[in-house]
Amino acid sequence: MTQPPVTQPPLTGLRVLDLATLFAGPLAATMLGDFGAEVIKVEHPGRPDPSRGHGPSKDGVGLWWKLLGRNKRTMTLDLSTPGGRDTLLRLAATADVIVENFRPGTLEKWELGWAELSAANPRLVLTRVTGFGQFGPYARRPGFGTLAEAMSGFAAITGDPEGPPTLPPFGLADSIAGLATAYAVMTALTARERTGRGQVVDMAIIEPILTVLGPQPLWYDQLGHVQPRTGNRSTNNAPRNTYRTADGRWVAVSTSAQSIAERLMRLVGRPELIAEPWFASGADRARHADVLDEAVGGWIARHTRAEVIEAFEKAQAAVAPVQDVRDVMTDPQYAALSTLTTVDDPELGPLRIQNVLFRLSETPGAVRWAGRPHGADTDAVLTELGLTEREITTLRKEGAL
Repeated sequence: MTQPPVTQPPLTGLRVLDLATLFAGPLAATMLGDFGAEVIKVEHPGRPDPSRGHGPSKDGVGLWWKLLGRNKRTMTLDLSTPGGRDTLLRLAATADVIVENFRPGTLEKWELGWAELSAANPRLVLTRVTGFGQFGPYARRPGFGTLAEAMSGFAAITGDPEGPPTLPPFGLADSIAGLATAYAVMTALTARERTGRGQVVDMAIIEPILTVLGPQPLWYDQLGHVQPRTGNRSTNNAPRNTYRTADGRWVAVSTSAQSIAERLMRLVGRPELIAEPWFASGADRARHADVLDEAVGGWIARHTRAEVIEAFEKAQAAVAPVQDVRDVMTDPQYAALSTLTTVDDPELGPLRIQNVLFRLSETPGAVRWAGRPHGADTDAVLTELGLTEREITTLRKEGAL
């Protein structure tokens, strides 16, 4: 019987140099590596990517790096040295994409700016990820995702109405920017197929998070409307909140669709509310959230979480358990989607981590390995580049490696 041909991941043959750190740029490179791109992580010899030391570690090995560094080969290179500069230019000549997040002007100071890189490889896509972009009054400020979460308006609308603006306890803006950067890279590569030339991608972390916040600028421009903090509630529909169950667990309820809101009122025994004039639109329901929360919350408080989930499913109303990571690890829907995968790591053994971001039916991606040790592939990458053992030794003595 003839076996179907083995398909390669769609980005096989693409070479990416990841010069970036913490976290948006490296995440973009990870997304490309997941679907077959050869990603070479270039780190400073004495100052590895700080993600290696972020968060908990096991046996002295940072776990965050195992996720962020997956599907990447690792090498060291000090770009500020003559040997490091020359070596990067040689690498750039073989690459399709460079991802960097140095403060604007840093690569130029090392004579590794767009002029030099594009001269070495006119088809190169140079992807520059910074807090505030390559120009403007804030361009040279230190920029992190936390600042983007504050500056974009996200923190201002997050939290309880009477409480302070609230920042997320994880890298939200960085992660959004990382995904947007991967999209930007693929867009630039598609353009290269038509023009034959590479270009510069300028990604400011403050911008993608503003995009996902929705029409707030438009609302303000046209109506002078400033979205307030509403906690778990929404100004666009109700009931929309988290509710505590009889067994001390929590569930989240959404009624973005009118039909769902009506089903929910019948489920909780308050069908008379459907006849109220204000029930006919989400915005009007939101103005009566106290009444609706009392009805829904009171019913949920009399039932266990399992009973609530079962009743909502039968009624075709929208509900989800509020899960922590322990629940996520055993959730049957995540299991069905293979959202978590196991990868064997030489340092730590089997690791359960997030799988690739989406599924392709014909050319799927895969997590081939977890983050490798600092500089593990330096000699191999340079040898493939054509450097001799003597040249590599010279670079090492110079401090370039």
